Amino acid sequence: MNNKLSFSPEEAPRAIRMQPFRWLLLAMASVLVAPACFAGDAPQWMHAVVSAPVPEHDDRTDAVLLYSDETVTVQSIDKIKTHVRMAYKILRPSGRDYGYVAVSFNPHKKINWLRGWCIPATGKDYEVKDKEAVEVSLPKVDGSELISDVKDKFLQIPAADPGNIVGFEYEEEEQPMVLQSLWEFQREIPIREEHFSLQLPADWEYKASWVNYPEVKPTQNGNESDWTVTDVKAIRREVEMPPIEGVAGKMIISFFPPGGPALNGFSSWREMGRWYANLTAGRRDASPQIARQVTALTSASQTQLEKMQALARFVQHDVRYVAIVLGIGGWQPHAASDVFEHHYGDCKDKATLLSSMLSQIGVQSFYVLIDTERGAVTTDTPANIGFNHAILAIKLPPNLTDPSLVATISHPRLGTLLYFDPTNEFIPFGQIGGYLQANYGLLVTTEGGELVELPQQAPAMNSIQRAGKLTLDSNGTLKGEVDETRLGDRAWSERWNLRAVTKSTDQIKPIESLLADSLSLFRITQASVMNLTHTDQPFGFHYTFEAPNYAKNAGGLLLVRPRVLGVEASAVLETKEPRRFPVEFEGPARDTDTFDISIPAGYVVDDVPPTVDVDYGFASYHSKTEVKGNTIHYSRTFEVKQLSVPVARADELKKFYRIIAGDERNTVVLKAGGQ
Repeated sequence: MNNKLSFSPEEAPRAIRMQPFRWLLLAMASVLVAPACFAGDAPQWMHAVVSAPVPEHDDRTDAVLLYSDETVTVQSIDKIKTHVRMAYKILRPSGRDYGYVAVSFNPHKKINWLRGWCIPATGKDYEVKDKEAVEVSLPKVDGSELISDVKDKFLQIPAADPGNIVGFEYEEEEQPMVLQSLWEFQREIPIREEHFSLQLPADWEYKASWVNYPEVKPTQNGNESDWTVTDVKAIRREVEMPPIEGVAGKMIISFFPPGGPALNGFSSWREMGRWYANLTAGRRDASPQIARQVTALTSASQTQLEKMQALARFVQHDVRYVAIVLGIGGWQPHAASDVFEHHYGDCKDKATLLSSMLSQIGVQSFYVLIDTERGAVTTDTPANIGFNHAILAIKLPPNLTDPSLVATISHPRLGTLLYFDPTNEFIPFGQIGGYLQANYGLLVTTEGGELVELPQQAPAMNSIQRAGKLTLDSNGTLKGEVDETRLGDRAWSERWNLRAVTKSTDQIKPIESLLADSLSLFRITQASVMNLTHTDQPFGFHYTFEAPNYAKNAGGLLLVRPRVLGVEASAVLETKEPRRFPVEFEGPARDTDTFDISIPAGYVVDDVPPTVDVDYGFASYHSKTEVKGNTIHYSRTFEVKQLSVPVARADELKKFYRIIAGDERNTVVLKAGGQ
């Protein structure tokens, strides 16, 4: 029940998730002090696992979870108590993170108590009592009237060293936003034993759904249901794998009072949509101030599309995104009038304000709840609150068509819907980022919820188009100019990286990185950035450089690599361990490179690399080297067409990347004309 609707565009490129609680440690780095700890016996439930066999693991395992017990007691539709116990054995120094405990709370949830213990391999037990826990407020911003009192209770357990056992216990009490629990029992470390108990009032019922794990039947004792799993295997992270949320075993359990689901309960996506519609009722009502702003923004617009674009730009750029979980339970957006007044909010707040403003020009829109990690929610996923982001589906007026409006679907009942993410300030109106494409979201309408698949855009809309005109001299030095044009995610990721850069010398850092990946020696002689702030235009780099010793002398011959810049090959599958999970691409893409290299006087081409032409369905690669007069012309195209490659085709993908790597190393052979 801890999922929130809070997403930053910074997270859209494949993110590296921090280890447990490390984000909190970074935030507290300047204020952390060693906790007061006392000699005190750890509880019996911890001592009971001291001699328990450690689950199977390898030498890279930081820790193992020896025991976990979570008891959820539903007292009414407005009150739930949860009691949690966990005990870990630390195996490596990097496992010390498991000695930190952070439990969130807010005005609707309180922590009754929290305490922790350490059982050292030798010596006496340590105890950290509830009074030693620190309450940590989330960072705030100027004029923080919108931010609710969201905090964490933080406890540091001493001596979380290899060989020691650490454990904690706490009880929380909440007024639930939804009558549902997620028992996420599979983790990135092995687990010996876990328990989950649900205690319901008389005549209540529940529905349990198992995901990515064989169903385990509970034992029943009246209205108490108990589930146990043992020897749960760790999930070893793989590069470019689906999100942990999409592959880890979990149980989703919903509970219902007599008579069926309450206002804060659901058992289907349709019912969840009704729940969210009720939660957001009245939030999009426009204030007089919003109405005046809409008039001002659209007064010069000639068409309905121009009006929509103007409103979208305003919410994208003038309403500051605050990367903090905001609102009741992280789910209910603030009123559009409040968001407009303060000019900042999180994803659901920005979606709410834009929806309100669009309604003033007669355009209807709907919330779409989605997880920015494609694969976390699929058609097989039971209805649950496992989303972290909110965007809009905008109902286009009849007969409104435009080539720029590509992120659309035809809905059988609602007509043409355009998906748009007002949180991402770098994506033009009419498009969506790769993290949303071919992803499933919950479309919320007055009729309820509907799980829909968002469209996948053409690969060419996410591209790097690189063209170079270069000259090689007889000493092997290569020099010339390159133009790069970037579209889609390729463009917005660069704009994001450069968003706060003011010095022109810093703006060319991405160019330096690109050249460093492809050239051993180089000097940039001129560089510029194009359309950095004009998000409706292609982003680009223009630069000139020279690279000494680019061509290699071999017995009087010059060896020239025609693929001068850019790396498309990947070693993602070059591992000793077999692949367990599919390979996920960030989005469809189509990159092209063309390089024209003038050869030095007195030399002729003796040999060129073979043409490469491979297509595996999920991706394709084509390259060709030609000689035209005294010019070497190299061209290639790399295209990603399908966003997921199953494990069964991993060997094909490995071969595909090896072919690309070979082409990227190939050379043209030059010889003196008289030889």
